[in-house]
Amino acid sequence: MGQTAEVKPVDAEQYLEGERFAEVRHEYVNGRVYAMVGASARHNVIALNLAMALRERLRGGPCQVFMSDVKAHVRTASDECFFYPDLMVACDPADDHDYYRDRPVLIVEVLSDSTERTDRADKFHAYRALDSLEEYVLVAQDVPRVEVYRRGTAWDLELHGEGDALRLDSVDLDLPVEAVYESVAFEGQFVEGRAASRR
Repeated sequence: MGQTAEVKPVDAEQYLEGERFAEVRHEYVNGRVYAMVGASARHNVIALNLAMALRERLRGGPCQVFMSDVKAHVRTASDECFFYPDLMVACDPADDHDYYRDRPVLIVEVLSDSTERTDRADKFHAYRALDSLEEYVLVAQDVPRVEVYRRGTAWDLELHGEGDALRLDSVDLDLPVEAVYESVAFEGQFVEGRAASRR
């Protein structure tokens, strides 16, 4: 999230209507609206690598992959939020709103200096309220490091680095870390990607 764009609280319907025509994307947290910051080229390449692997794995099935323009909606007894995850997978055919999803099974955030604190704290806390969510993934930009948090392990950290393969149970996908960072330069070198494998 960025800086507050509105001082006066707005309701969710007002936010959704305004967001349809906004030139800058905003996230919504309990009546407050926050402008989104732009992403780096590296951020975009990493997100695209993951989106392509997920799309290939899920092709022909009920699950859909969404990139950063579709919102995740979190609603509890005390909170209502709309976030723009970098990647999201939803599998419930009834979860079909044009602009957001209520029941994602997988959410991925690519970390940056401006968003890391929020991705690790506020968003992670909110996302865990989604009873559909099975996995939350944080991907570093500056080093090959992927963190996987699973509902099935009480959200314990599972860390993957260079030479590892990460397992995403929610979408039945095994993916080498190198594939996540294909065409991303680290200290003047490129990480060679490999095709994702299926169980």
